[in-house]
Order: sequence, then C-alpha cells, then structure tokens
Amino acid sequence: MGIAMGGTDSLSVKAAMMRESLQKSQTITDNVVTILGSFDHRLSALETAMRPTQIRTHSIRKAHENIDKTLKAAEIILSHFDQYRQAEAKILKGPHEDLENYLEAIAKLRSNIQFFGSKSSFKNSDGVVSHASSLLTKAISKLQDEFNQLLLSYSKPVEPERLFDCLPNSMRPSSGSPGNEGEHSGKSNHHSDNNNADAVVYTPPTLIPPRILPLLHDLARQMIEAGHRPQLLTIYREARSNVLEESLQKLGVEKLNKDDVQKLQWEILEAKIGNWIHFMRIAVKLLFAGERKVCDQIFEGFDSLSEQCFAEVTTNSVSMLLSFGEAIAKSKRSPEKLFVLLDMYEIMQELHSEIETLFKGKACTAIRDAAMALTKKLAQTAQETFGDFEEAVEKDATKTAVTDGTVHPLTSYVINYVKFLFDYRSTLKQLFQEFEGGNDSSQLATVTMRIMQALQINLDGKSKQYKDLALTHLFLMNNIHYIVRSVRRSEAKDLLGDDWVQRHRRIVQQHANQYKRNAWAKILQCLSIQGLASSGGGSTNAGGDGGTGSSSGASRALVKERFKQFNIMFEELHQKQSQWTVPDSELRESLRLAVAEVLLPAYRSFVKRFGPLVETGKNPQKYIKYTAEDLDRMLGEFFEGKNMSETKR
Repeated sequence: MGIAMGGTDSLSVKAAMMRESLQKSQTITDNVVTILGSFDHRLSALETAMRPTQIRTHSIRKAHENIDKTLKAAEIILSHFDQYRQAEAKILKGPHEDLENYLEAIAKLRSNIQFFGSKSSFKNSDGVVSHASSLLTKAISKLQDEFNQLLLSYSKPVEPERLFDCLPNSMRPSSGSPGNEGEHSGKSNHHSDNNNADAVVYTPPTLIPPRILPLLHDLARQMIEAGHRPQLLTIYREARSNVLEESLQKLGVEKLNKDDVQKLQWEILEAKIGNWIHFMRIAVKLLFAGERKVCDQIFEGFDSLSEQCFAEVTTNSVSMLLSFGEAIAKSKRSPEKLFVLLDMYEIMQELHSEIETLFKGKACTAIRDAAMALTKKLAQTAQETFGDFEEAVEKDATKTAVTDGTVHPLTSYVINYVKFLFDYRSTLKQLFQEFEGGNDSSQLATVTMRIMQALQINLDGKSKQYKDLALTHLFLMNNIHYIVRSVRRSEAKDLLGDDWVQRHRRIVQQHANQYKRNAWAKILQCLSIQGLASSGGGSTNAGGDGGTGSSSGASRALVKERFKQFNIMFEELHQKQSQWTVPDSELRESLRLAVAEVLLPAYRSFVKRFGPLVETGKNPQKYIKYTAEDLDRMLGEFFEGKNMSETKR
C-alpha cells in the first residue's frame, strides 16, 4: 500500500514537469512568431524602398540592348553599302578582263537590291535601290555584249574534212571533196552501211571548246535571271543558225525545189540524191547532235529555253535538207526513181529515233512533223511508183527491135529491177505494213509474181512482131529461160517457190519444142519416102531402121528433087538461124543437140537408102552436097547471132 502511493506521487511530479515544459515551449514559439512577423514587415518595407532603383536598372539594360541592336543593324547596312561600292567598281570595269569577279559583283548587287528593297523604314532605300537597279541593268547589258562576243568568236563553220573524220571508217569518202560523196553513197555501200548501222559509232565534232561552255552557261543564267530571255534567244539564234547553215553549204547541201529537180538530168539527179542521203546522216548524227550538246550545256537547268534555242537554230538547216527530199517525192514519177525513193525512205527511217530524241519538246514539234511528213511522202511515192512500174511493164511499147530472138532489153531491165527489190526487203516490209498490212514476204511475193506476169504478157505481145513462127518461139524460149535462170539464182526463188520455177521451166521446154516443130518440120518432110515410089513400086521409110532397104520403085528424078530441096532448105535455115541468138550457152547446145538428134539420123537413113540412085548418075555431088558430119558442123553455127557478111565468108 505504501509502495503504491509512492508511485502515484512520482507520476504526478513528472506530469507537472511536463506541463511546465510545454508552457515554456509555447512561450518561445509565440516569441519566435512575433520576431518573424517583425522581419516580414521590415522586408516588405525594404522592397518598397528598392523598387524605383530596380526599375531604373532595367531601363538602362534595355537601352544598352537597343543600342547594340542598332549598332549591329547599322553595321549590316554599312557593309551592304560597302558591297555596293565594290560591286560598282567591278561592274564599271566590265566583264571582259575578269568575268568570274564580274559575275560575283552582279550577285552582290542583286543581294543589295533585295536587302534595301526590304527596308521600308530606311528613308534612303528607294534611292539606293534605284541606283543599284540602274547599275544592274548596265551590268546585264555588258554581260549580253560579252555573251554575244564570246559566242560569235567561237562559232565557226565546221569544215567538211572535220566532219568526215567524225564518220566511221567505212563511211568516209576517199577524197575530201563533197563532190565525191555520191560515189561513196551508192546503193551497195548504202545498204551495207544500213545493215551495220547499229555497229558503227559516230563522234559529233566539238563545236565550241569545252572550257568556254561553263562561261557561256554562267552568262546565260545571269541574263535569264535578269529577265532577258528574248534577247538571249535572239543572240543565240543569230550566232549559231548562220554557222550551222554555212557548215551544211560547205558540205555541199543545196536547197532545190521541184522545178529545179525536174530540170536535172537523171545521172546528175541520182548523184545528188546519193549526196543527200550522206548529208542527212552527217547533219543528224554529227552537226545536229553536236549542236544539241552545246545547247543543253549552255542552257543547263533551263530546259524549255534550251529546246526553243535549238529549234530556232536548226529550223533553216532542217528546212534546207528536207526541201530537197520533198522536191524528189513530189517530182514526176518514173520506174528508175523507185530505188532512190527507197534509199531516201530508208535513211529517214534510220534517223527517225535520233530525230525524235534530238528535236524533243514542244518547240521542235514543227521540225519533227516535217521530218515525219517527208518520210510518209517518200513511202507513198515509192508505193505509187511500184504500181506505175507494174503497169509500165505490161504496157511497154518500146520499138526496140530484137531481130535475132535474143533476150529483150525489157526482160533484163525488169529482172534486174526485181533483183534490186530484194536488196530492200526490210524497207519494203515497212512499206507494205504501212500501206497494205499483212506479212511482208507474202506481199513481196505477190508483187514479184504480178511483175513477172506483166512481163510475160508484154513478151507475148512483142513475140507477135516476128513473121517466122519459129523465131517467135525462140524469142519466148530465150526470154522465159532468162527469167527462170535469174529467179533460181536470186532470193526470188524462196518467195516464188519451186512450183513456179518448175512450171516456167516446162514453158521454156514447150517453146523449144514448138521452135523445132515450126523450124524443122518441112525439111524433115524432104527426108520422108512418101511420094517417092513410082506407080506399082513399094513404099519404104527413109527415116526408119532399114539398114539396106531397097530403093526399087523410087523415082530417081524425085529423089534428086528431094536432095535438091533439102540442100536449099538447109542452107536457108543455116543462113537465117546462124543470125538468130540463143545467149545461154547451155540452152544453145541443148537446142542444137535436140535438132541434131532428129535431123542427122533421118539424113543418114535417107542417104543410105536413096543415095545409090543419085551416085550412079551424073554429078552426084550436086545433089548429095553434105555428109552428116558436115550438117553437124553447120548446126554448130546456129544461134550464134552472126551477121550476113560473116555467114558468107
């Protein structure tokens, strides 16, 4: 009990002490709060006192910042004034001595104009811009003069020799004279070149030195940026177009119209066409290609202007070239012109893709259209000439006399014509596809058959001029044999076919047989025993096999008459047919052999059977003038085309 009371008193004492401590802490806290409140009041008062000073300090700092900005702006303005003065000094000196610095000065001047033009608050900016613009105008004017002078000084006509050196070796003329071009551009060479067109390399000449082109490009760019495109176009056209035309004239290009062409003799015209084909290649592959390269480099980055300049520079030159082609295409048609028309059509087809590439863009549309129009006109005229030729062959009424029955000039002309056609198979394929469609081989075969048929119709008509029917068949035999032989040795055989060849060989044989029948039937009648037997006499066949057959019953007078008739008729045949001609040696020997195989056995048999009747009489050599060997030798003189005086020797 005593312990419990002691514990309670201790707790009470501790609680009292805690209350006392808490009261002291509260008192300290209140005192601190009072002190802090006093500090806050003093800081507020201090802040109020310093505010005017802070405002003045901020204003001073802002003023310094504005001053710095103004100084910097002034420095920029002054630097642009300085650039203007420097640019002015360089521009007044002109571009000739130092073009690079001159162009740099123009660039600075443009920068100044842009700078001052944007400073609307700058009072003197209008005057500065005005002066700078005036100076820039003068600068561009001097640039224009420099561009013109630089372009003219390096724009020279290209000599023909330089152009020939740019051609592939196979196409270079043997002489540097443009007049020799026609020899080089003949049909055979032309076709050889055309077939290898993909393999040859053309190197366009350097028209303006490469080191000059960047300068011209920079000058052109400055003029374009100054809005001087029209002036630039005029300068470029006048400088380059004249040079291009002079290059073509030096080469030998002429501007001929239809009337000029009609007045020329064919040999001269053919040579000029050969030249024109060569000139077209040189113009497109070398001159125009070189001009396009120059134009693209000078006006790089300005495609529309480049195309416009190129179009205006080349228009007259292209027109000069195409006008000759148009004159040929529109001139009077004739068979010999077909091949030159095809040559011209070929070169236009060959150059088509390059023309489309070089003369690209809207500005060159008229040039592309003109080239395409010429190509189509040449094709149309060639196709019409085809029809004219077929009709001309059938209706040919030349009075050329072929008295010896040999191959008529028309036949050799037509066959050579057809042979030439096969040199143009790829070209004809394009023609047939354009105008008729269908397979080119079948079309060419059809055309060839029509021409052959027209020729045979004409030959049939010409054969009727002969009074001797034997010569009529000899003439037809010769001509059709020539046709068949020529076809067999050419590409025409593949198109016309073996059936055509065999059919016409049979026709040749038929005419040979008709010749023998008409030429030798009467003389063979002289060797027949018919009519030789006297009344009551037996009848024997002089042409039969009887080796020792009797001649009893035959009238000696009639036998003598037969020998006499035979001699007269054979001599007439020999005299006449020695003047006839079978030009093919194989056919000639075959025909002689065919005659000998009929004549000689009949003659031997007749002499053997009836010769004794004559030999026992007076002057037997008067009737039996020839041996079989004599006849065989004389047959060897047939178809040699000998004249009368040669025959009488």
